[in-house]
Amino acid sequence: MLWWLDLDAKSRLDSQNTSNRSCGVPSAPKWGLAPIRAECENSAPKCDSVHMSSDLTRSQSVSAAHIELTEGYAAHNYHPLRVVLASGEGAWVTDVEGKRYLDCLAGYSALNFGHGHPRLLARAAEQLQTLTLTSRAFYNDQLGPFARDLADLTGKEMILPMNTGAEAVETAIKVARKWGYLVKGVPENSAKIIVMADNFHGRTTTIVSFSTDSVATTGYAPYTPGFQIVPFGDLNALEAAIDDSTVAILLEPIQGEAGVIIPPEGYLHGVRRLCNANNVLMIADEIQSGLARTGKTFACDHDNVKPDMYIMGKALGGGVYPVSAVAADRDVLEVITPGTHGSTFGGNPLAAAIGHEVVAMLQTGEFQERGATLGKYLADGLDQFVGNGLDAVRTRGLWAGVDIDPNLASGRDVTETLLSEGVLAKEAHGQTVRLAPPLVATEADLDVLLAAFKVALQG
Repeated sequence: MLWWLDLDAKSRLDSQNTSNRSCGVPSAPKWGLAPIRAECENSAPKCDSVHMSSDLTRSQSVSAAHIELTEGYAAHNYHPLRVVLASGEGAWVTDVEGKRYLDCLAGYSALNFGHGHPRLLARAAEQLQTLTLTSRAFYNDQLGPFARDLADLTGKEMILPMNTGAEAVETAIKVARKWGYLVKGVPENSAKIIVMADNFHGRTTTIVSFSTDSVATTGYAPYTPGFQIVPFGDLNALEAAIDDSTVAILLEPIQGEAGVIIPPEGYLHGVRRLCNANNVLMIADEIQSGLARTGKTFACDHDNVKPDMYIMGKALGGGVYPVSAVAADRDVLEVITPGTHGSTFGGNPLAAAIGHEVVAMLQTGEFQERGATLGKYLADGLDQFVGNGLDAVRTRGLWAGVDIDPNLASGRDVTETLLSEGVLAKEAHGQTVRLAPPLVATEADLDVLLAAFKVALQG
């Protein structure tokens, strides 16, 4: 057996590094600076700025060394908190110096099932030893069962698998446009897709072309045409924007990056009605909101609304491997024919095996129930801070957006205090902090989060 699949050896290592905390999550081994020194020695003189002399490394923390190395060689397209993670189990992670943290971001909902879920790791390990990639030039024995069961979970007839969430969004856009030309009869090169202000669907060139976030768009023109932006939650503006060239309405049922913004009651029903009345596809981006995060399989389920197309990603790969897909009925997805859309890795056996296991876990309803129950516990706990450091709290399942009183601190300030208290979260925009603990968290874990929040708001 390959060494990285030796589960007995992993168990022995875990037992040697088990924390004395009650949840028994293993502490990270202290690997030291040898790998970093080796990297610097192999790449001199570029590493002069990393200050890896023996004298300095003795006084420098392991975390600081990793951060400096990353900042020196990796492009600065993120602004991470200053913590270097090395291991994780369940809802908890451990940094390179052995300090443990409650993960309340969960990879922006990619880790709905927590870090290192045994079912997902076992299935991935099994598939790694048989077949990982064929390309779609051939069939494989994993894609069919995955596609069948994911279609059943969504209530749709077909799926089209891809890798990342942004790829799935791009796929949905292409499908909608082609459906518009072939089925609806929109004149060629005129298809229009209506999107929402403050949306987040990814950062490809096409997607940022209809973003209202200046940080995401500045410097990337010329932008892709064919999109019209309307305010999220405004049915009158949406209805006024629809015309004969409209082929789809693309929206997040709950806007994640914007700060967990929940639309007004009846809004999704209204979108569905307008789509039906105008022969327009309703496309729901459930990449963050779907797969049990909100206490239902999909956020649209809270309103008993069925879109024409689901976009899925993040948690579909269980936090183990990038897996995404769109799901729709045959009359929509069959506009895609051989050669008109594809991906070398989309639908590969490893991805399909992991995705299939995720679907099987969701079919039990356990995680949807946990999302609902724990979400109520979290909401009740956060509500006590409204007027005492928080201006507003928005929750749907185990997903929350909290607006910090601007007279107290910024969202970034609060996340840094939470970090010092052993809790990981991330600001959205300005004053808002997003919370999305893994669905395997416990009420005791949420108590840790709430206690840390109390400290952050008192500071």
